[in-house]
Amino acid sequence: MSYHNTPVFPRGFRCASRNVGLKPSAKDLTLFASEVDCAAAAIFTRNHFPGAPILVGRETIKGGVLRAIVANSKFSNVATGEAGIAHARRMAAAAAAELGTTPDKVLVSSTGVIGVALPIEKIEVGIVGMSADLQEQPIVGAEGIMTTDTYAKAISVAVGNATITWVAKGSGMIEPNMATMLAYIFTDAAFDAPTLDRMLRAAAAVSFNMLSVDTDTSTSDTCAMLASGLAGPVDEIEFQLALNAGCIRMTEMLARDGEGAEHLLRTSVRGAATHEEARIIAKSLVNSPLIKTMVHGADPNVGRILMAVGKCTPCTINAASTDAWINGFQVVQGGRRLAFDDNIVRDALKLDVVDIAVALGVGDGAATAYGCDLTKGYIEENAAYYSS
Repeated sequence: MSYHNTPVFPRGFRCASRNVGLKPSAKDLTLFASEVDCAAAAIFTRNHFPGAPILVGRETIKGGVLRAIVANSKFSNVATGEAGIAHARRMAAAAAAELGTTPDKVLVSSTGVIGVALPIEKIEVGIVGMSADLQEQPIVGAEGIMTTDTYAKAISVAVGNATITWVAKGSGMIEPNMATMLAYIFTDAAFDAPTLDRMLRAAAAVSFNMLSVDTDTSTSDTCAMLASGLAGPVDEIEFQLALNAGCIRMTEMLARDGEGAEHLLRTSVRGAATHEEARIIAKSLVNSPLIKTMVHGADPNVGRILMAVGKCTPCTINAASTDAWINGFQVVQGGRRLAFDDNIVRDALKLDVVDIAVALGVGDGAATAYGCDLTKGYIEENAAYYSS
C-alpha cells in the first residue's frame, strides 16, 4: 500500500472552500459533495456539551445516507441553545439547496470558539455559488476547516480498484474517545452503511481514539465516512487494513501539528495484562505533562516513565518485569533506571519523532498512543484563543 504523492478524491467526490466573512481573510467554509447518494457512517464526541451540529448530525446519520458535508471554522456553534440547532439546520438546508439535494443528506460541522452565535446569514449567502467551485483537490477542502492548524491535512491511497481519502483538522483540545476534531473519509468502494460503521469504529479504536494533544475532549468531534460505491466491491479485509493504516497516519499528522508541538510523541505498551490496560497505560504516558516537557526539553529524566506507568493503579504492574526504551535505547530494566550516558538519551529525545516503549511482562495486551510535546507555544496559543 502506498499513498498518493498528491492526494486525490475517489470517484464521485469533489470539494470547494471559500471565505464567507467568518474570518478576516482565510477560508472559513468548506463543502464536500458527491455526485451520488453515499452509504455513510459517523461517530461523534461523547462530551456532555455537544455542539448543535453534533445533535443534528446524530439524527442525520441514522438514515445511513449522505450526499454532502458542509463545515465552517472560526465558530463551533456550541453552547448556543435552540438558536444553534436552528442555525445548524439552516446550514444543512443552504448546502442542500446549492447542491440540489435534501437537508437530511447533508452532514454539518462547525469548529472554533465555543459559546458564540454562528453568523448563519453569512454562511447562507456565502454558500451560494459554491457548486460552481467544486473541484478534485482534497487539500482545498481541508483549508476551509482549519483553526489553529499550521497546514491543511489530506491523504489518499489506492485499495484494489478503489481509493480512500482522508481530510482532517485538529491541533488542540484533542483527546477524544471516538475520533479527532474533524475527520472526513471518502471512498468509492461499495459498502453498505452498517459495514462502514463497523469498519470506521474499528479503525478509530487504534488511531483517533488513541490520540491526545492536551487530554481535553472537544465538544465538536466528528468523524464521518462516505462511500459512493462507484468503484464497485473491494475485499473487506484489505480495505480495513488500509483504513486502519490511513487513520493512524492521519492521527500522527494531527499529533505532530498539535498546538505549539515540536515533536511527535508515540507511546507503546506491550506485555500488559489486557489490551484495555495497555491502552490506559499508553494514554497515561502520552498525557503526562512531565513526560511531554521531558521530551520538549530533551531531559533524560526517565523516572517520569515509571511514574506515568505506576500511577495506573487499577492496572496490573509488576515492577520487576517492567522495562522501557526511548527510541530503541533501553533506559529501564526490571523497574530500575539503567546506568546510561545522558547525552545519548538527550540526542534521542531531540529527534522529530520520539518513541517511548514500555514492556510490562504480565500478559499479551498491547497498544500505542499518539501525542506531542508540551511547549510555550501551546500556552501562548490557548491563552488568547477566544480573543484572536
